[in-house]
Amino acid sequence: MIDLPEKFLDDMKELLREEYDDFIESYKSPKTTGLRLNTLKIGKKEMLDLNLFELSPIEWTEDGFYYHESNSKPGKNPLHEAGAYYIQEPSAMSVVPKLDIEEGDIVLDMCAAPGGKSTYILSRLNNTGLLVSNEINSTRVRALGENLERFGAKNCIITNTDSERLNKVFRGYFDKVLIDAPCSGQGMFRKDEVAIKDWSYTKVIECQSIQRQLIRDGYDMLKKGGTLVYSTCTFSREENEMVIEEFIKEYPNAKLIDIKRLWPHKIKGEGHFVAKIHKLDEEKSKVNTINIRKMGKELKYYREFESKFLNIKLEDRFNLRGENLYLIPNNAPDTNGLKVLRCGLHVGILKKNRFEPSHALSHYIKKCDAKYTEDFSVDSQEVYQYLRGNTINTNQSRGWVLVTVEGIPLGWGKESNGVLKNHYPKGRRITY
Repeated sequence: MIDLPEKFLDDMKELLREEYDDFIESYKSPKTTGLRLNTLKIGKKEMLDLNLFELSPIEWTEDGFYYHESNSKPGKNPLHEAGAYYIQEPSAMSVVPKLDIEEGDIVLDMCAAPGGKSTYILSRLNNTGLLVSNEINSTRVRALGENLERFGAKNCIITNTDSERLNKVFRGYFDKVLIDAPCSGQGMFRKDEVAIKDWSYTKVIECQSIQRQLIRDGYDMLKKGGTLVYSTCTFSREENEMVIEEFIKEYPNAKLIDIKRLWPHKIKGEGHFVAKIHKLDEEKSKVNTINIRKMGKELKYYREFESKFLNIKLEDRFNLRGENLYLIPNNAPDTNGLKVLRCGLHVGILKKNRFEPSHALSHYIKKCDAKYTEDFSVDSQEVYQYLRGNTINTNQSRGWVLVTVEGIPLGWGKESNGVLKNHYPKGRRITY
């Protein structure tokens, strides 16, 4: 039995009453582990037919599965590197479905790192609409970018700023806003002893202050009729019901639709709090579409690459930032005043007389979109050699080749003289 903070136990005893003993008993059980499919890349039947892990369905999401960590290592599998699924705590998968995302929605994930909920939102948007994925922490935002890239993000803007600055730019703009708020992390206790050591009641109150500001700013950024979902992975009333109650008093035109707790003694998960709010009052948006100069001859080398190595033609709006070529969503807003890490799809690098495709492009396109591919099975030696950064003998000389695993793109290789030179990013190469 793990050693839990006394103040936490007292609060849970008062909150849960006759359920307290069952709650404490749940800490004797092992933590729950889950993965959620990237439906842009793989279907449920395809995943189950591979028979890689011992999977069982999660009742509150059609795309999620429990796995047993003792005999499964999905985080060390080529399909994870391909973005076929995301490792996510099961009860955290209950949040995004509450947004009721429809294709074409404009969505904000305000506290997005490391990207579990943003990747879920992208799957639901199905390459339509727009996601603004924000993270205030400049270290954590890098992991967010990598995870979104792995999932094949196209209609996505990654920002690195605070909620007040976002509100100044995006007031009245979004159809859906998700606030997976920073919290004291009581729902992490069973799986992370560091979370226990870091916890204090002072931290609860500090988080509550931040949460109050986040929900105000998030609500201001909604359109009339929009939906805000507020969630935490903690159990304290101060960070959950009290934040919502105070907000509803302050904003009488906000309608509380649903409020739900997932407790670890009642469900198979670590626990979560989720509240859903509709906006009834009007909020006029002054957001303009970003103005981008139409590119002409600068695209020459990209178009040559596209003609020679791809079966598709990218349209939308191209934007050149230094040597980096981006594909900007047609509905991308003007983000002047914000720190933007990425706007749209990073297509590649334009050099003096050539174009080099990006890793992000390899994860956005499908196998059928590339003229030349090298496909490996998930348990082959070659796929692990590729992920480690090694060259692979192919006995062909086709130029740029899309490397795939079970038909799902992993990255690029450049083939000449019978050898596939590895272009998998050095910082992401595996060591296992």
